[in-house]
Amino acid sequence: MTEISAALVKQLRDKTGLGMMDCKEALRASGGDIDKAVDHLRKLGLDAASKRVGRKTSEGLVASYIHVNGKIGVLIEVNCETDFVARGEDFKGLVKNLCMHVAASDPIAVSAENVPAEIVDKEKEIYRAQVVNKPPEVTDKIVLGKVKKFFAERCLMEQPYVKDPDQTVGDLVKQTIAKLGENITVRRFVRYELGEEF
Repeated sequence: MTEISAALVKQLRDKTGLGMMDCKEALRASGGDIDKAVDHLRKLGLDAASKRVGRKTSEGLVASYIHVNGKIGVLIEVNCETDFVARGEDFKGLVKNLCMHVAASDPIAVSAENVPAEIVDKEKEIYRAQVVNKPPEVTDKIVLGKVKKFFAERCLMEQPYVKDPDQTVGDLVKQTIAKLGENITVRRFVRYELGEEF
């Protein structure tokens, strides 16, 4: 049987927001592998962050970030459930990090659902033209895969987080939800770059 250290349990608790015993049991069941333990907990329906999704978020912050060269600026609105959490350092830190991420990674929408249909249609048209000599069922699979990759590269919540590319921005938000015990949503953002065409 794998020995589960207190540090490993704490790491899983920070990631999921669940109790010590649930985390320890999940780590035992997964041989000490954090990712497998998270999956194990989710299968049991013990994902604390997912329980908070859907709760109303009417508080939060609008924050700004101007890159050091003064050529990129970002405004972002991130919502939470209470003013108490919105004023806390953890929430403010998340919002600041999201601002910097948007400046660095230039997403076009918060999530795939927010990408305008005309952009998705244009991308599909380009991808279809790239695989014109394939059978239709193969073409559809290739186009679907490329669209999925496009969303992962251009949608904020699906992008690899610039400070830790092993996790997505969505994972970062879920960790903060678990840590603070409140639902958090990224409502909108705008990114300006000097000289860009509209």
